[in-house]
Amino acid sequence: MSRLPARTLPAPRPEPEDFDAFWGRLAARARSVEPQTLRSPGGLDGAEVVRFTSLDRLRLGGWLVLPEGEISCAVIAAHGYGGRGALDARWAPAGAAVFYPVARGLPALSGVDGIPGSSREHVLHGIGARETYVHGGCAADVWCAVTALEEVLGTALGESRGGLRLGYFGPSFGGGIGAMAVPWDDRIDAASLYVPSFGAHAARLAEPCVGSGAAVASWVSMHPEAWAVLDYFDAATAARRLRVPTIVAPAADDPSVPPVGQQSIADAVPAEHRIVMPMTAGHRPYAGEVQEMEAYARATRDLFAGS
Repeated sequence: MSRLPARTLPAPRPEPEDFDAFWGRLAARARSVEPQTLRSPGGLDGAEVVRFTSLDRLRLGGWLVLPEGEISCAVIAAHGYGGRGALDARWAPAGAAVFYPVARGLPALSGVDGIPGSSREHVLHGIGARETYVHGGCAADVWCAVTALEEVLGTALGESRGGLRLGYFGPSFGGGIGAMAVPWDDRIDAASLYVPSFGAHAARLAEPCVGSGAAVASWVSMHPEAWAVLDYFDAATAARRLRVPTIVAPAADDPSVPPVGQQSIADAVPAEHRIVMPMTAGHRPYAGEVQEMEAYARATRDLFAGS
């Protein structure tokens, strides 16, 4: 019986010549924002709610969890494309101050007029220009969240700057945004990206999926000029710039985030900074999931603690 030929994926798109300049300017703008933090009780699981200002003068929110004793390190814990409805302490080493910010437009604390809250609409917001595309704003939200955490804690973050060690954890949406944001913030000492999205757009959009990628694939099929914007927001391109220890956990099977994109991010991280922890699957239950996640969470905690 004859075998079907292996499917050939589209070749990677060349990165823009001014990729670094674009992201450097965006990061500088975000780092100049005064966070104007406002703390209040009554958050999830007893956590404090912290409101802060991000780029474009948007007021966003997140939850802050402080350790009972002395603070030894800090963690920014991002979220998937559904926003955040619960806190997850698995990524926090003992003694960590953990901030769970929510990206612009997403539930439950960062709804913004004019930015849709559903992933399939959010992922297309502002896609007409690189200056307005929402993922640039979401990366800026990470940088502004770090500044907000510094203000709340009253101390500098980043060991290279003489501050507390800071780790970034991002799953799915948060993993892709993290790959784009972390290279441009010297306050972040380590990163852990779980089944990260937005890598190798040309290949991932050619694969079937039920996540936000399906909306983008449909859009670019009708608006090919959008490639000129998406090329600046490829998480694999950005991951080549990572210079801190980074765990990437790509899934071999994932209905929501095509594995080819996840693996592209893992492969892009420079070898001297890369720790790859392959996962059986993402965005669905599977046998052995508990054991894999326990091992991954333990490795992430150790990395963030500087072990």
